[in-house]
Amino acid sequence: MSWKTIIIEDEQLARQRLKRLLANYDEIEIIAEAENGLQGLELINKHQPDLIFLDIEMPILNGFEMLAKLSEYQPKVVFTTAYDQYAIKAFDEGSIDYLLKPIELERLDKTIHKLKQTNLAKPAIAIEDLLLQIKGKTAIKTLTVKLGDRILLIKIDDIIHIQAEDKYVFLHTNDGKKHLTDYTLSVLETKLPDDFLRIHRSDIINTNHITEIRRGFNGALIFVMSNGAKITSSRSNSESLRLKFGI
Repeated sequence: MSWKTIIIEDEQLARQRLKRLLANYDEIEIIAEAENGLQGLELINKHQPDLIFLDIEMPILNGFEMLAKLSEYQPKVVFTTAYDQYAIKAFDEGSIDYLLKPIELERLDKTIHKLKQTNLAKPAIAIEDLLLQIKGKTAIKTLTVKLGDRILLIKIDDIIHIQAEDKYVFLHTNDGKKHLTDYTLSVLETKLPDDFLRIHRSDIINTNHITEIRRGFNGALIFVMSNGAKITSSRSNSESLRLKFGI
């Protein structure tokens, strides 16, 4: 039995080193390589591998952003990272593992042993659960959005509020623009820093851009944002919001 495997790593030398180490294991069948998260996403959807080795810091889409975009098919994930400030302990839970670069054969052997003890046919840990585990442990500074054949990096600080409209989610930025994103509000709620607050099932606001808070109908609160938008909270959130803002 072999595990169809994709390596997703932006550094060529790191990919080559990992390939050499993985050659020691008959179970591993490397079927593709990617040098960024966007390529990785496309290859996963195309090949549906059993296992991926996923770098965290990559251009275009980092490892966490790529995982958040996976829909139905979710392979087993082994993270690779050179930065121990990430929430490494979170990866020890469930079927997720991590390798600290430069990867050593002895540590990789433990990962392979751990994978042998799990059922590769079993779905990986739910992506939203993983993102909940790592919330607050990674300093996300940008979100990516597609614009035709281009990919834009939107600075987190420039986002005033995020709004769901029908089946679409839009980022409203301080330059007056509105950007369509593939992320759901639930995933964004787990990814974004604590300055972002979900006040309604359709709305997340950046509290740094609040200019005024008004009392609305039936106890709801109306948040006036720096771009002039007036966003009303749900009644179910109103009490906790009043406590948070001391009003």
